[in-house]
Amino acid sequence: MIPETKTGSFRQRVEAELKQNILPFWMKHAPDEEHGGFVGAIENDLTVRTGVPKGVILNSRILWTFSRAYRVYHEQPLLWMAERANDYLLGHFWDRDFGGVYWTVDFKGAPDDTGKKIYAQAFSLYAFVEYFRAARDDTALRRALDLFRLIESRAGDRDNGGYLETFTRDWSPAQDQRLSEVDMDEKKSMNTNLHVLEAYTSLAAAAADVRVKQRLRELLEVFLARILDSRTHHFRMFFDAAWTPRSDHVSFGHDIEGSWLLCEAVDALDQRALRRRVEEAAISMARAVLAEARDPDGSLSYEADAGGIIDDSRHWWPQAEGVVGFLNAFELTAEEEFLQASIDCWNFIDRTMIDKTRGEWYWKVTREGLPDLSRMKVDQWKCPYHNGRMCFEVMARLDRLTRV
Repeated sequence: MIPETKTGSFRQRVEAELKQNILPFWMKHAPDEEHGGFVGAIENDLTVRTGVPKGVILNSRILWTFSRAYRVYHEQPLLWMAERANDYLLGHFWDRDFGGVYWTVDFKGAPDDTGKKIYAQAFSLYAFVEYFRAARDDTALRRALDLFRLIESRAGDRDNGGYLETFTRDWSPAQDQRLSEVDMDEKKSMNTNLHVLEAYTSLAAAAADVRVKQRLRELLEVFLARILDSRTHHFRMFFDAAWTPRSDHVSFGHDIEGSWLLCEAVDALDQRALRRRVEEAAISMARAVLAEARDPDGSLSYEADAGGIIDDSRHWWPQAEGVVGFLNAFELTAEEEFLQASIDCWNFIDRTMIDKTRGEWYWKVTREGLPDLSRMKVDQWKCPYHNGRMCFEVMARLDRLTRV
């Protein structure tokens, strides 16, 4: 427990960002009133790019964010946004022939990239669970369980553990395994497995299915044994099918995000010994990010390799995850350095990343805090999930920490 005076206006400022900027921005600018669903891309000057395909990651993250927002605030317009996202996901991204969700549809809603990326199945599962919890829509929970069964049957590696990356529309193995153009063409990635873990954690809380908890526990073991480097306390990024590492790159954002997602996952299980191991790993990961990625202004560099920092730009999502991850580390240790790191990271976001003229956040800024306007304000990857979830997590955690 900490006194409210220690955090000052931290909680109030974060909630104001959520209610006065993030949620209103998406409600005003994202809906596609001509073709349904949500527009595929918006420039920093708020110009909508026409004819751009619509991505399932954007759609599912909007569904998750507004479902969670409705659960917190119980305001009808938030539920309407969630319903719009849910209806579009089921009506346009869901493959009625082979199951699962497409990667993209065209701007009118017809199938475009029909590949079955497990990352996308996991995010849709995660979003359906949150919508079920918000709207009590049993169809959403059934779809989440459908996706769980598909992920298990098509992508689960029963010999080596974890999950494979990418399949064609009919669930045949895809020749190109890359999630995006910046990723490696390998059988397994930390990123996909992390978000399967995240999705299964949510499903374990909503569905009375012992298989979900069993697979979640097994995946946690994979993270501790295969994905986390116990020497460096960083996640390894890419692997062959047998978990041989294929890269020495370090993603500080994924490390600090993973540190709290691992804790959230073990919270869903009754496993005391596993909990101790996970919490020790999470603390070590947070310490590593604090020591290696953080600047005195509170911000986090983007990426490193064995030789040190290779990208010192400040992307929006690692900063958001830093706020949560350091706050989680403070909850585990009561070390005020972590609490201050969380507050400092938020202060950097508030000073530099939030577009206080047009709304939402810039994709990234330079190390000096100057916006990079070459990246979209909205696109397949630029969604309200990281920054929106940061706000929900900070509010809930500070309420818990300051509760008498």
